[in-house]
Amino acid sequence: MSHLTIAMPKGRIFEEAYQMLIDAGFNLPEEVEMSRKLLIEIPEEQIRFILAKPMDVPVYVEHGVADIGIAGKDTLLELRRNVHELLDLKISQCYIASAGLPNTTMNEIAPRIATKYPNIAMNYYKEIGEQVEIIELNGSIELAPMIGLADRIVDIVSTGRTLKENGLVEYEHITDVSSRLIANPVSYRMKSARIQELVSRMKNIVG
Repeated sequence: MSHLTIAMPKGRIFEEAYQMLIDAGFNLPEEVEMSRKLLIEIPEEQIRFILAKPMDVPVYVEHGVADIGIAGKDTLLELRRNVHELLDLKISQCYIASAGLPNTTMNEIAPRIATKYPNIAMNYYKEIGEQVEIIELNGSIELAPMIGLADRIVDIVSTGRTLKENGLVEYEHITDVSSRLIANPVSYRMKSARIQELVSRMKNIVG
């Protein structure tokens, strides 16, 4: 049995995906001590987990330090790494939308869009024929329309509560997001049987 290295984001996605692996019949300990560990070895299954920041997972997979990984569709669309997308796990479901102050139109000359997702935002507005200026921010995107920095924001939405609390409304639904199982192209060839077996077992759980 070939050894598999799996890169996973820390936190809720790890917990949900790890439980899915248990449900799929993998012999993993029910409880994992995750406080400070970044590498978790499961010798019985010849599996090693790398716990990473969500944006780093596709990077680890592309460079082959992880054979497979779990990454949000938002991260995959934004980073456009050379990885194979194998399966939609249908966990951490949300979507990317544009939002702004109510009853406002976008500036006609180069409207400004604040976002953590410059590539997704630029591609979306290009597709609908809008020329925009992208302002890349890393935190508190909702502030941008309130302080006059941007006409719209493009951000991830799960419940919409954060937008509401900041007096913003949704304007355009851009794309749906969920966690995907991805693979390194070389690992996918070299460890094909092992990876395919994992995918088919996970498929049964996803339904």
